[in-house]
Amino acid sequence: MSADDAGATPREVATADDAVRDVPEGEPPEAGGEGEEGEENSIALRLEQLILGADRRYTPFQAARSAGVSMDLAARFWRAMGFADIGQVKALTEADVLALRRLAGLVEAGLLSEAMAVQVARSTGQTTARLADWQIDSFLEGLTEPQDSGLTRTEITYPLVELLLPELEEFLVYVWRRQLAAATGRVVRAQDDAEMVDRRLAVGFADLVGFTRLTRRLEEEELGELVEAFETTCSDLVAAHGGRLIKTLGDEVLFSADDAGIAAEIGLRLIETMTNDETMPELRVGIAFGTVTTRMGDVFGTTVNLASRLTSIAPKDTVLVDEAFAEELGRIGDAPVSEAEAAAAEKAAEEGTGAAPPSYRFALQPMWQRPVRGLGVVEPWLLTRRG
Repeated sequence: MSADDAGATPREVATADDAVRDVPEGEPPEAGGEGEEGEENSIALRLEQLILGADRRYTPFQAARSAGVSMDLAARFWRAMGFADIGQVKALTEADVLALRRLAGLVEAGLLSEAMAVQVARSTGQTTARLADWQIDSFLEGLTEPQDSGLTRTEITYPLVELLLPELEEFLVYVWRRQLAAATGRVVRAQDDAEMVDRRLAVGFADLVGFTRLTRRLEEEELGELVEAFETTCSDLVAAHGGRLIKTLGDEVLFSADDAGIAAEIGLRLIETMTNDETMPELRVGIAFGTVTTRMGDVFGTTVNLASRLTSIAPKDTVLVDEAFAEELGRIGDAPVSEAEAAAAEKAAEEGTGAAPPSYRFALQPMWQRPVRGLGVVEPWLLTRRG
């Protein structure tokens, strides 16, 4: 749909409607052509009707009018959800009208501003588009390999989608509700309103070393399997230890944690796991602690930039952290503030002249200060396990 349609005259609108009036209601326009191409288009339309659960009934203008919103706002919502302009083709369903009506209703009720409603549409569209692509590329392709029955992939796809669709839909809603509950809990536990948006978090990057060289050496399928194994391992470790995987970037993942000790454990576990896997390249991790702005599921700010820079200068199979992260580990008692004081306390305990020293999980070693592009001079610390 095009925003230009919002200013169309009644005469122009009538012309657009007339162009599709000869198509019987509830039936899609001609799939086009005879032979193999026409058959493929017909199957594609049947799959669309199966997945959407409704027939094509509306042009974009008709859908906007039925939803009670302007064509301009409808176009903004649709583009935000990631859908292309389609002119005035009769391609929309009753569900499309309902979606427009719901978003517009949230704005009219004052629950969302118009800008926020567009952001909701955009974030939902981006997330689900990636999920849908993954399900088709990785999930359905594997299940629709031609079988001994002699059926083609296309012939297998329709009954398979028909079988899986309700199960995948229920599972998606379940996971979304679980994630929504967890995110809401984090917001409620925030100390003040400002912390809900600008929060103090530990942010870490994990980056595969020499990935560019691997792209030239490995076949595409091998490279895809490597990236999938890397992302799966990182996702499992981050979730298992209480962190959150923000996003994956092929050879790099971004994660966060509310607690510096959790982030430290995740960083070291990633290094240890990858080191013990002979199929994986070396890994380097950088973690920083500080104020972070969260928006649409992503994180921004100087702390994120610093974590990225630390990753780029980290030696292979090591974890580098910034000074604020080191101080936070000392504050919560996961690492000694001073290794000299910790050694003295341990010696006194062994000699029976002092109390038992605290049990630290991590050790920190200051590295040489160095200038970091865009951030000035920083002092990285090498994070290791203690003892």
